[in-house]
Amino acid sequence: MERQKSFSFKSTRLFVFSFTVGSSLLVCFFFFYSFTDPPLATREIFPRISARGSELQNITSFASKIPVREVKNGGLALPRVNESANLERSNQSGVSNIKVNATDAEILALVRTHEEVSANRSTEGVDSVVREVTVKRNKSEVLIGKIEENMSNEAQSSNLTTKPSNPSANISWEFKKPVADRSRCDLSKGRWVFYESYPLYSSSSCPFIDEGFSCQTNGRLNRDYMKWSWHPQDCNIPRFNPVKMLELIRGKRLVFVGDSLNRNQWESMLCLLIGAVKDPSRVYEAHGRKITKTRGNYNFKFVDYKCSVEFYVSHYLVHEGKARIGKKKVQTLRIDTIDKGSSKWRSADILVFNTAHWWSHYKTKAGVNYYQEGDLVHHHLDVSIAFKRALTTWASWVDQHINPRKTRVFFRNSSPSHFSGGQWNAGGHCGEATRPLNDTSHWSYPEKNIVEEEVIEKMKIPVTILNVTGLSEFRIDGHPSLYGRKPERGSSTGIQDCSHWCLPGVPDTWNELLYFHLLIQGKTTPIV
Repeated sequence: MERQKSFSFKSTRLFVFSFTVGSSLLVCFFFFYSFTDPPLATREIFPRISARGSELQNITSFASKIPVREVKNGGLALPRVNESANLERSNQSGVSNIKVNATDAEILALVRTHEEVSANRSTEGVDSVVREVTVKRNKSEVLIGKIEENMSNEAQSSNLTTKPSNPSANISWEFKKPVADRSRCDLSKGRWVFYESYPLYSSSSCPFIDEGFSCQTNGRLNRDYMKWSWHPQDCNIPRFNPVKMLELIRGKRLVFVGDSLNRNQWESMLCLLIGAVKDPSRVYEAHGRKITKTRGNYNFKFVDYKCSVEFYVSHYLVHEGKARIGKKKVQTLRIDTIDKGSSKWRSADILVFNTAHWWSHYKTKAGVNYYQEGDLVHHHLDVSIAFKRALTTWASWVDQHINPRKTRVFFRNSSPSHFSGGQWNAGGHCGEATRPLNDTSHWSYPEKNIVEEEVIEKMKIPVTILNVTGLSEFRIDGHPSLYGRKPERGSSTGIQDCSHWCLPGVPDTWNELLYFHLLIQGKTTPIV
């Protein structure tokens, strides 16, 4: 009995000892696993390029062969991506949503496959193409990887990028604030990037482009001007989503007020939106009007969304009238009185104003007997002084008549012209340009923009400035030039249009900026 008791006791001690050691090892392994390399939850990555046709057929993860540098902010070294990561791809509303499921990578990255240069496309003078990789780390930061593929040994400071034929990769990483952090992003600074997936619509699919902006219909053969996308340097802006935009303006009035360049942007907006409407017959002009240069006001109804997208012409935003000077009645500009059509703007939910194009010595008769305040017609007044007084009149009207709880107000600043060899009426031309400018260092910020900013800063009602001047300055290739009229009509004057813009084209980018601001205001997190 004694021997049996002794044997039983030793067995129990051994069991307890084994259990204790095993438990300790298990706990140590658990803590080690938890704090070293936890499994990565599924992340969603949203490329800017729409997956259309064969443009995104092969989407690959970064492999161990590609060296990865440290992140600039925070010093995080990126480990190699698991080559066995499971990749899925789906198309929804023109945006490629790529879901990535990985188990042992700290940061996942996807790259867009290189798009082969078309046989008929010259790469002469091309510096590089940038392919961006976007990874959502958390709600406050986005990791952006850039693969810059060099075309030459020249400096890579160009504001353009396009597709290389035999690239060598240079990879860098940086943290970027998401688009929702508007205060940290200057949308006006960046570069134009060439995408085969652009434009966002075709001229043949949009019935709203009038003759003056329909360059492709008018015989322009080069179509590269339609394929450039603006990339701000400090953040990403979302690709225009017509369905989301229509939801943002559901039940509302989106009203553009200004000169023919605002009509340029308004027509672009109609073209961007119509592609999301299942039945185009349910979009119509309220008065049955066809878009032409001769008519000034339009109101297009989108029945399914109970909204309207409208345009009202107002070259100066103040009243164009007549006054008697001696025995003659002459045309004057009442810089102290708002445009007589202002009653039509008042109840809008979103207002987009502009003026600048007509404020020239030629259009304003060099300021001689043209500007009027009260009963006084100034014998001579400088255009810059008159412009500021007119804008102050507009600002006072907005402050007095616009309810900021109902209406969002935007002011788009001046759009640049690109006449070479003379002004528009003196042989100026731009027809030889086929790609954006590489350098705009010669360019100076327009005085009108400074005046606009000074006036708006003093307003009671918040006004958002759509700063398009600098980004548009690169786009010498985007004007109608010789293609503002149908070939059979010809041009009896030989005048080229280097002020307005072809559609599709640059005004689509202006509307992407407008869309971005509306997304932010609607507290909607844009896709980056």
